Amino acid sequence: LESSLLTQPWASVCFGESSFLAKACFRDTGYILLISDLSSVWYENADIQVVGQRSKELNKRLTVHVSSFLHRLRNLMCPLLEGQPGTTTSFSCHHIAGGLSLHVKSELSGLPFYWDFHCCPAPVEMVSRHLVRPLMRMSLALQYQVKELTTLLLQKDAEIEDYRESEAALSRGRLRTEPFQEKMFQQNFMAEVRSSAS
Repeated sequence: LESSLLTQPWASVCFGESSFLAKACFRDTGYILLISDLSSVWYENADIQVVGQRSKELNKRLTVHVSSFLHRLRNLMCPLLEGQPGTTTSFSCHHIAGGLSLHVKSELSGLPFYWDFHCCPAPVEMVSRHLVRPLMRMSLALQYQVKELTTLLLQKDAEIEDYRESEAALSRGRLRTEPFQEKMFQQNFMAEVRSSAS
């Protein structure tokens, strides 16, 4: 399950006033949920026995196979992670001692359906595998991309300057651009990042 979770994208979700990043993977044998508020990371890895026991505790009136519960949970969570939660489903979360509880209220076969995800703090290796390493790789890739684009812009400026020196003229004046100033661009960009972060 966790190896399949690695291929799932992170999604931004809101529960009440709280915003989180989350991703999940559901199978007939269980599920794994990973959720973070960018300060802490929690997870739950529940196999079919855990799901069966909890479903009996929370939904005494429902007598369906465990795979049906898992299928229902997948149908409730996947739209949420895709930004399209169902109108008949409500989600709420509560911080509990050392963990996070995510409560789901919906219906199944015309009867109320309840579920609680009991999330505990994720191990350091799991956080590194799902958050830190991908973010570092993306950061390095973006830095490389910026460096390549900066080089390309400077080359284009040199090419344009060469045309100007040979007395080439623009047919449309509105296309004229100022030479790219790398240092000024970086300063302005960082100022915008800081202002948007605050």
